[in-house]
Amino acid sequence: MALKSKKKTLLSDNKRKLIAKFNPKSAISEQYRTIRTNIQFSSVDKEIRSIIVTSSSPSEGKSTTVANLAVVFAQQGKTVLLIDGDMRKPTVHYTFNNSNTSGLTNVLTRQKELMDTVISTDEKNLFVLPSGPIPPNPAELLASKAMKELMANAKEQFDLVLFDSPPVLAVTDAQILANFCDGTILVVSSGKTESEAALKSKELLLAANANLLGAVLNNKKSNSGDYYYYYGTKD
Repeated sequence: MALKSKKKTLLSDNKRKLIAKFNPKSAISEQYRTIRTNIQFSSVDKEIRSIIVTSSSPSEGKSTTVANLAVVFAQQGKTVLLIDGDMRKPTVHYTFNNSNTSGLTNVLTRQKELMDTVISTDEKNLFVLPSGPIPPNPAELLASKAMKELMANAKEQFDLVLFDSPPVLAVTDAQILANFCDGTILVVSSGKTESEAALKSKELLLAANANLLGAVLNNKKSNSGDYYYYYGTKD
């Protein structure tokens, strides 16, 4: 009975997190679609094919944001690969009820091929690559030649590649990943993220030559009681 209750709670949590999938007509889902549109119009000269989503500190909503963005892009008809680049505290496999026995770590250490490791989801056009076993050297793996090869391969197979990454101020992983991606989005939590932390994160990302597309402000409560997600450009 306890196991059944735990599984039911997990499914309920996933439905809450993946609101764009389970409640597509909600106000929050509409905000995710607005973010999607803004991303698509953020670059006139170059199509955005790969994006890293990060935050200043833990528990600010980056993983929920990137998962829902993956859903709304897939709903638009794009083939999307969501990669769990947080090899220190992975969560993507929980969100999509997958195993994490193999994933990004195995591909970067050349134990497995990318397309043999990618997992399909019950959302049409959406695929995920879990983090895999937690390695002792995440930053070194992300900066490796194998990562460059993975990105090239992923772009051949999918229309859009999205990365969930560790927080900027915690480790260097987000800065490394930003170098491989066409765009970077910084998630900030209303009433939680300190302005100094957000500015420091922005400075670190720009110093790493990240193409900072903008910031997503989440957990902002509206007058109607709904929680909205906002997107703001770097300007």
